[in-house]
Amino acid sequence: MISFKQLPLEAKAAVAAGVVFFSMMISRSYLAEKLDLRMRRWLLRLQMALFANALMLIGSLHVWRSTVTTFSRSSAASSFCFMPWKVAVFMFLALAHSSFFTLLFLVAEEPYFFSLAAYTCLGAYIILIFFLFTLGSVEQAYKFLAGRGAKAGAGNKNRTAMKPVLAVMLTVVLTVVGLLNASQPPTVNSVEIPVHKLPSAMNNLKVVLLSDIHLGPTVGKTKLAMIVRMVKALKPDITVIVGDLTDSEAEIIRPAVEPLGDLKSPLGTYFVTGNHEYYTSDVSNWFELLKSFNIRPLHNENVKIASPKSADDWFCLAGVDDIEADVLRYSGHGMDLKKALRGCSSEHAIVLLAHQPIAAKWALQERPDINLILSGHTHGGQMFPLNAGAYFLNPFFVGLYKVGQNTFVYVSPGTMYFGIPMRLGSRAEITEIVLRSP
Repeated sequence: MISFKQLPLEAKAAVAAGVVFFSMMISRSYLAEKLDLRMRRWLLRLQMALFANALMLIGSLHVWRSTVTTFSRSSAASSFCFMPWKVAVFMFLALAHSSFFTLLFLVAEEPYFFSLAAYTCLGAYIILIFFLFTLGSVEQAYKFLAGRGAKAGAGNKNRTAMKPVLAVMLTVVLTVVGLLNASQPPTVNSVEIPVHKLPSAMNNLKVVLLSDIHLGPTVGKTKLAMIVRMVKALKPDITVIVGDLTDSEAEIIRPAVEPLGDLKSPLGTYFVTGNHEYYTSDVSNWFELLKSFNIRPLHNENVKIASPKSADDWFCLAGVDDIEADVLRYSGHGMDLKKALRGCSSEHAIVLLAHQPIAAKWALQERPDINLILSGHTHGGQMFPLNAGAYFLNPFFVGLYKVGQNTFVYVSPGTMYFGIPMRLGSRAEITEIVLRSP
């Protein structure tokens, strides 16, 4: 029987990831009610950081072997540039691994440069791993097609050396493009949506949709203030924030949230939780902070949005807690559609705020009379090559979907980004939704 010491490093990293994952399950199932909130918060974040780093270690070993070890056996090892290159690769990997720990130690009103550098390296790490894997697969396919009898010569050695060089070059180019794209202000996307049974007096009602701002290590007060200015310029009747506003505790990041106090929509500003609110383990304090800015959390509840012209003309605006609250066993929280839609009948239009598209799907299975659901969560994949995974894991990916005869689902690609300050194949968005009465 092979002992743990005899296992290759990749296998050891996989075992470590499994152990951390198992500890996370135990914490959620058996320790959730035994630990106080602050301890649960730190334990969950530490476990998530350790789990991510254990998985990343497998990729980091591959990166090191591809970009350093491959050249250590060649004439390049004796060149003056080889040692600085080894240091650069080591620092790159160290920064990428440290990114997850910035949530624990480096969150303030504005992002720290270290956090921005660490998460940029994480984004580049993901791209590099993808290209190393893809080019490696192409190389293996070429060898298979060329036949096993082909002799290893200078041409094969050159191809092996070119693989990491090409991967690094592509990674650098896409990282720069992604950083420049994410640094731009969100685009304003105007969408007209017909809402069945919307009173004619409320035709052309303007709703501004925000999602996935992710205040935390790489998004701070300056970016939030810019978003608020853009929203105010649109002069919405209603503003809604459909989750993942933050990645940190309310007390720590309160100064960065102050621009939200300038969001003043005539018919109100509303908020529902996303999965990242529950990762902070500080939802109650966030609710109180948002209320101080006249932003109403819809905690499995609804409000009647009445026309300024007539109190008899109204529609039901409801919001549900994010489904992650059930997974985390977050006390007093979890998606409860029946409670959220209590008093909302099919005689009036129903608009639901639900952070995750999968929650939108579940809601429509239970209440097909919902007319419009506004979601976020997917970020439109945020960056290549994560786009494909986000596409296949969500029933609605990004943009407007028609479901049945009288129902629409709109999924925001996100107003900022999570952690990695990059966007590739997606664009941050503030959505201006104009409700049309049929």
